[in-house]
Amino acid sequence: MPPQDPETARWLAEHVQPHEPMLRAWLHSRFPQLTDADDIVQDAYARLIAARGKREVRLPKAFFFATARNLALDFFRRRRITHAEPLGGWDELCVLEAGEDVAETVARNQEIELMTQAIHALPDRCRQVMTLRNVYGLPQKEIAAQLGISVRTVEAQVTIGIRRCTEFVRRRCSG
Repeated sequence: MPPQDPETARWLAEHVQPHEPMLRAWLHSRFPQLTDADDIVQDAYARLIAARGKREVRLPKAFFFATARNLALDFFRRRRITHAEPLGGWDELCVLEAGEDVAETVARNQEIELMTQAIHALPDRCRQVMTLRNVYGLPQKEIAAQLGISVRTVEAQVTIGIRRCTEFVRRRCSG
């Protein structure tokens, strides 16, 4: 959806388009089942342009990423795809916004600390896989090659890791 006015085109070129390659890479790493990221990116642009027409968009990169994330999640909800591994389970820790207030920063740091504790509580192999996947963002094939295991083992360890981390967080937050 090309912008209708030159000012919007300039604003997009300056504040949003430089982030598109990073957004595409982020979408592919967080939603490997997503077959057509082009539609998600195009819809994110359309929503960003529409929002800018109604009000000022102070954090265009954060808006662009959050919109794309929500569109991807909506896509999977509509298709009713269920997996043992939650879709984008770590995405809320990966899209950081500039200009957060102190309370948001403290809360985010507490969430990161809790997730770090959860990962450290995992068995060795599972912890290695989860760290390479979610902290360093490596694709499953690369993790398999680096650790000398099969891609299926990587997938299984990620599923186990997410389940155990989720249980760890539930225990800590409920009691």
